[in-house]
Amino acid sequence: MISLSKLVGPLSFIGLLMLSNVFMTFAWYAHLKNLSSKPWWVAVFASWAIALLEYAFQVPANRIGFEYFSLGQLKITQEVITLAVFVPFAVFYMGEPFKTDYIWAGLCLLGAVYFMFRG
Repeated sequence: MISLSKLVGPLSFIGLLMLSNVFMTFAWYAHLKNLSSKPWWVAVFASWAIALLEYAFQVPANRIGFEYFSLGQLKITQEVITLAVFVPFAVFYMGEPFKTDYIWAGLCLLGAVYFMFRG
């Protein structure tokens, strides 16, 4: 049985990475909806401000995660979380239709997870 103390680090890594990805997704894409009528440089500065918050969660997440996982495992976890955050953002915030391609991309990522975490 895995003790709770052995789960705190990996769960902290995942939680902080999820928060980081929420900010990252908004920094990268929300300006397309919210600032489309503004000059591009306004979107750049707004995105940079949001990205600063993203880094405030991402850097500690990766430092914590690197105590438990390899660099490749950190990266593939990031990609899985990115897709898990992006799909609801695209559908619910940006109003994009849900596409089965998201499912296929997720299945491909599961294959990548397998290879990064095996043995």
